[in-house]
Amino acid sequence: MNSHNKKTEHYFTKPGVANIGLTKEDIKTSFLEKLFYSLGRIPVVATKNDFYTSLALTVRDRVFRKYVKSLEQYAEEDARGVAYLSAEYLPGPHLGNNLLNLEIVEETREALAEFNLDLDELLKEEVEPGLGNGGLGRLASCYMDSLATLGIPSIAYGIRYEFGIFKQEIQDGWQVESTDKWLQKGNTWEIVRPEISFEVKFGGHTEHSRDGNYKLHIEWIPDSEIKGTAYDTPILGYQSNSITLRLWKAEATESFDFAAYNLGEYYRAVEKKMRSENITKVLYPNDENLSGKELRLKQQYFFVCCSLQDIIRLHLLQGRKLETLHEKFTIQLNDTHPSIAVAELMRLLLDVHQMGWEEAWKVTKSTFAYTNHTLLPEALEKWPVNLLRNLLPRHLELIYEINSRFITEIREHDFTGEQISRMSLIDDRGEPTIRMAHLATVGSYKVNGVSALHSGLLKEEVLKDFAQLWPEKFTNVTNGITHRRFLAVSNPRLAGLISEKIGKEWLTNLDKLKGLESFANDEYFRRKWMEVKLENKKNLAAQIKELTGIEINPEMLIDVQVKRIHEYKRQHLKVLHILSLYMQIKKDGQKDIPPTAFIFAGKAAPGYFMAKRIIKLITAVGDFINNDPEVNETLKVIFLPNFSVKLAQHVYPGADLSEQISMAGKEASGTGNMKFALNGALTVGTLDGANVEIREEVGEENFFLFGLTTEEVAERKKAGYHPYKIYSENEKLKRVVDFLLSEELTKGNTELFRSIYDNLLNQDPYLLLQDYQSYVDQMENVYEIWQDSQKWAQMSIINVANMGKFSSDRSIKDYCEKIWKVKAVKA
Repeated sequence: MNSHNKKTEHYFTKPGVANIGLTKEDIKTSFLEKLFYSLGRIPVVATKNDFYTSLALTVRDRVFRKYVKSLEQYAEEDARGVAYLSAEYLPGPHLGNNLLNLEIVEETREALAEFNLDLDELLKEEVEPGLGNGGLGRLASCYMDSLATLGIPSIAYGIRYEFGIFKQEIQDGWQVESTDKWLQKGNTWEIVRPEISFEVKFGGHTEHSRDGNYKLHIEWIPDSEIKGTAYDTPILGYQSNSITLRLWKAEATESFDFAAYNLGEYYRAVEKKMRSENITKVLYPNDENLSGKELRLKQQYFFVCCSLQDIIRLHLLQGRKLETLHEKFTIQLNDTHPSIAVAELMRLLLDVHQMGWEEAWKVTKSTFAYTNHTLLPEALEKWPVNLLRNLLPRHLELIYEINSRFITEIREHDFTGEQISRMSLIDDRGEPTIRMAHLATVGSYKVNGVSALHSGLLKEEVLKDFAQLWPEKFTNVTNGITHRRFLAVSNPRLAGLISEKIGKEWLTNLDKLKGLESFANDEYFRRKWMEVKLENKKNLAAQIKELTGIEINPEMLIDVQVKRIHEYKRQHLKVLHILSLYMQIKKDGQKDIPPTAFIFAGKAAPGYFMAKRIIKLITAVGDFINNDPEVNETLKVIFLPNFSVKLAQHVYPGADLSEQISMAGKEASGTGNMKFALNGALTVGTLDGANVEIREEVGEENFFLFGLTTEEVAERKKAGYHPYKIYSENEKLKRVVDFLLSEELTKGNTELFRSIYDNLLNQDPYLLLQDYQSYVDQMENVYEIWQDSQKWAQMSIINVANMGKFSSDRSIKDYCEKIWKVKAVKA
């Protein structure tokens, strides 16, 4: 560290006037002032984290300048705004993104270099926020970037989880969960707002009374109360505005019981504080047991209750009446997690602000819009009636009243008894439960799916009765990604090559990538394109070596499947294909298989037995193949632990082939498919989710399609599906499936993968065996084209050139036009 001392000495003796300019000299001055005055450090004793924190604080000041200006502009324009409610956010590291959006990457790099500091090394120091699990949270964060960039007055609400979902480690091939302590070193980017806090009630009972005018008054007498305190993070857009990410932390209303302490009951003195803070301790507790379900519902209600009280506070602060709430705010429910908001807004309007039912319901229905993200029945949340009765008794009363009035309404539309039963908010088959997706649908003015295919299936299957009742309520907004993070920040080499050829307008208008098509037949440009890809592959290979100890040749075809581990995503179909290649080399003596590295990553839910078994299968196959000298020059199998946005920023640029192989009709959209394609990877996939639209955009000749369509899947299941018959009639498939029980693969424990084997032969709910041969045949086509590097480069360029539709900027514009009816305000 002594090398920093002489270079910085004169700055500390004459630190100068604090400023927030964007020049190299401004950044140097601010950086050293932060190190000295904010951290009390001098370079000779500073750690790498000290230098990172100083840089983050330096950049934060410049972000705040934009942030304050944006808030002033939104207030001055008095524009209608968006409140986005999501239980998850996965923003990724803030520093690199903020440097890009402020357009000071090179200035910062040069400033740090004068202190012998490397910007890339400091970027590695940032711990990304553990506020999400996967696609849902990452999408919400992409939307925040676009909301800010487009200047849409908005505020995003969520939960400040102290610990992320979990840190995934691989021990002896198995997923092991440990605590994700993302806040261990603090969070430079957030500001606590202790003056913005609200009380949240749980349990107890309600008391009904009438006043002298016989008007009904209902009071909720809770068993317990906690407090939610706001923590704000400014989210900066590119070259423009900023919006607020407001997260709520749970705290006890009284954190210390002095009376208990004086009696020597030291644990009881802090018990209330510990119990209260449990609500925001960890993202998504395991809800397989009742206590886990209760905590998850508490989380959802907690952040919804705080957020709605805050929205009402902001509305009243401007001197407005609550009857006009929907004219000032539109509230987007990101999936079913915040859907209790429908009942909570009714409670606040009726019980707290004394509005009549009809007026309150009109405001509520005109305020909420609902995005559905899944077709999986288990993901469409249902809460036991008894759980709501114990935890949220007033809300249960309101839901029953909403349901009663709704049933009366649909009886007038000649719906059958069967339809009414299907549409009811209460499912009384077996233990009565509340259908939260139905509550969100009934209580919203718009419902949207997240891809053309998914939105169609919503109207035709999942919510078909509601679509028949309110066809005008349903629409589609195909998901999008922020190309600024997932290309400009993650892949600066490719971003630089693109800008060199077509300029930088694509950063704010992704449709401009279309200009690359004219270079797809340029041999020199194709060569440069593949040189960039090779450098990114070398970077990924270094990451793989660092994380797993496994070495791969970066000139191999890098074939990647990274996403949440789930049976419908069919990671085990890829494993069967890898084993088929192994058999072709070992048993059939085939020598012409192109060298390929197969990369997997993703987390399995802690209670999901089969998903965890699939991870063990991947790692077992990897261990088996990587240690076989006969095949390991041709095939390598790697499982990257603890997949995150930081890791994704290495994976997407380094991938040659993107695996999007879910069974058709199960993936709502997917955004990983977009990120891979944007970075030049070709896609092998089914006609599922947004794959359908990607194929339409890039052209069917530039997409490796296999498998049944959604309609064919339904027909096959209806006709009776017999996986054992497929297995027994395909000799090559049979030997691969049988190999799952082999002593070679299982190291003598032949029952290790029996559950996967039995599931495939007896149920195969996601038609993996049905699609197997089609997949293997298409992979032969992949290998044939891979060996023609010019052809591959041409297809890669065309894929990137046609990614304009999949910008989250386009998605947000669609939301603004189709649903929210809000306009941009540029600061």
